[in-house]
Amino acid sequence: MFQVDAPTGRYRDGRRTAPSGIPHRDGGARLAVVPAQAAMYGDVPAFVERIRDTRAPAPALVGGYPAETTDFRATLLERLPYAVGLILLATFGVLFLMTGSLLLPAKATVLNLLSLSVMFGCLVWVFQEGHLSGLLGCTPTGSIEPSIPVLMFCVAYGLSMDYEVFMLARIKEEYERVGDTEAAVAAGIRRSAPLITAAAGILALAFLSYATGGVVFLKELGVGTALTILVDATLIRVVLLPVAMRLAGRANWWAPGPLRRLHRRFGLREEAPTPEVLQREYA
Repeated sequence: MFQVDAPTGRYRDGRRTAPSGIPHRDGGARLAVVPAQAAMYGDVPAFVERIRDTRAPAPALVGGYPAETTDFRATLLERLPYAVGLILLATFGVLFLMTGSLLLPAKATVLNLLSLSVMFGCLVWVFQEGHLSGLLGCTPTGSIEPSIPVLMFCVAYGLSMDYEVFMLARIKEEYERVGDTEAAVAAGIRRSAPLITAAAGILALAFLSYATGGVVFLKELGVGTALTILVDATLIRVVLLPVAMRLAGRANWWAPGPLRRLHRRFGLREEAPTPEVLQREYA
């Protein structure tokens, strides 16, 4: 399982296989232990931590790519909740200022996370477990470099929120005109669906072009993001969002009194509201 380089030679399975160039230092000796490839299968971070936690008469330093990946993953996961929380709060606040509703931003966040789950499932199913790896021309390694899902989350979430803003802006505009949620949803989809579909198709093709290269990182980014865009622009925006809004009815536009006044003063609008709209929404 291990190869040991000592001042007296190189050892494997208890037998000396070659001389070593490791010198004595100050009356002490340095031992370099290199695990065999079989020892690196499975949970590599747990393997690294197990070595670091081993009690030994001298300090045990772990280096190389497995240790670097373990430390990078630990640092990344430590700060990840703050980054995700900042993104969710910022998008929630912008959607509230646009719609004046608490339910619609929350609904948009849930639907965006649902579309992102498709992307993460694709990463695991294709690039970690190896399904369709022959078609894509890649070799599964049993793990995913931790920075890739974070980058894909930022890209895909931003694109999904763009489609959300397009559709909700049209629905909100129509609701302010007619005051009927069902009619506003139907008109909003009719007016925004062609734009969303065209933009999604162009972006999906652009990202899929990454899959034709030989770099696995770009393949993961291209396939995962393209799939997320297509699912988000079809199943999420054209089916789940309208159905959820029609079921919620007037609750879509609800907000407590202080927040309604905040939206009335700082809300994002494409044009000034009429007195009828203000009476209907903020009474």
